[in-house]
Amino acid sequence: MIYAFDEFVLDTRRCELRRGDDPLHLEPQVYAVLCYLVEHRDRLVRKEELLDEVWGHRFVSPSTLNSRIKSLRRALQDDGSAQRIVRTIRGAGFRFCAPVTWAEERSRPQPTPPAAQPIALRREQQIRFCRGYDGNRIAYATSGCGPPLLKPANWLTHLEYDWDSPVWRHWLNELSRDHTLIRYDQRGSGLSDRDTEDVSFESWLGDLETIFDELELERVPIVALSQGCALAIAFAARHPERVSHLVLYGGYAQGRFRRACTPAERAQSEAMLQVLPHGWGQDNPAFRQFFANMFLPEGTPEQMAWFSDLQRISASPEQGVKLWLASASIDVTEVAPLVHTPTLVLHVKQDAVVPFEQGRFLARLIPGARFVPLEGRNHVLLETEPAWPRFLAEVRAFLAEDPMEETRSNDAERPVLQAVAGGRVIA
Repeated sequence: MIYAFDEFVLDTRRCELRRGDDPLHLEPQVYAVLCYLVEHRDRLVRKEELLDEVWGHRFVSPSTLNSRIKSLRRALQDDGSAQRIVRTIRGAGFRFCAPVTWAEERSRPQPTPPAAQPIALRREQQIRFCRGYDGNRIAYATSGCGPPLLKPANWLTHLEYDWDSPVWRHWLNELSRDHTLIRYDQRGSGLSDRDTEDVSFESWLGDLETIFDELELERVPIVALSQGCALAIAFAARHPERVSHLVLYGGYAQGRFRRACTPAERAQSEAMLQVLPHGWGQDNPAFRQFFANMFLPEGTPEQMAWFSDLQRISASPEQGVKLWLASASIDVTEVAPLVHTPTLVLHVKQDAVVPFEQGRFLARLIPGARFVPLEGRNHVLLETEPAWPRFLAEVRAFLAEDPMEETRSNDAERPVLQAVAGGRVIA
């Protein structure tokens, strides 16, 4: 819905408050309070009701709610004395008192390009910590608003640093636009505990389960990249009731060691293992250039420099090697055929980090998966390349599909298919 009041427009489809043509920054909880008050503007909203609706089962003090109301008034250029938009009913609750009208769809301003929004969106990010099954602290973050969308950890992330990145910024902006994006740093890197002994695929899977349990997530879509794809596959196979859609970009079923079949491939893997401890974290232009060229062969100097710096910021040399070894040893070829979640697989044709054939192989392993080849050479899609809008269009259309509707449709067609096939069910 799009509501207009005073000088403002509240666009709940885009999770955006605007004054004229200018989007205004609101913290997620402040935005949620505003939406609830506007939607129930015909009556008094009691404090207890507002706390339940915005914070759910989490305990927060009345002072927290008062702080959010104060921030909302500040954004609306209201104050506690005038109360021309949000009125406090002492001892009871709040009332939205400004006249509200419907805003015309055709008069809605065009959204600000993602590149112009990174600072505002980054400020909306909330970072918290939870304990993994073995006591390790896992840092996770939420950004945006709307239904949840989870991104499993992949190699080399940093929850804060990524928001400033010319490589990841557009990813986070777009994935947070229509959803509450949930992401986390894997153990041993980023803001999660660095000094951890157990760095393995099974421990990563346990940490993903911890995030689901911590946030009480039920049946949510997963968008995974690179190493995170294998993690998403294993989780969906183990917990099919908790995943509604799987989007797998640049992923693989077999890590570098597992898929190395020829002597040349094995030699390349061994060479990478040898160079990592020496080049990681050091001001070594040759190593940094080699590393960045693999992931971003068409990147700009700024993007290359950022990606090179990420290695020093995200993990120590010792942990970096552990992470790379665990990733190189991944093998979910036996697990992938057990996945029956609707799945979309996308892969860049000239990816130098994960071969294109791995993407095709992944799509063949998962029953019913749809495969979308993308033009390009970068392992991480950049905002300026033609494949980026194609990726966004494919993902948004896929996430909009109702898997339950498809199931009902298939169930309705099954008797007809059985009759045509002489009793054999055609999938």
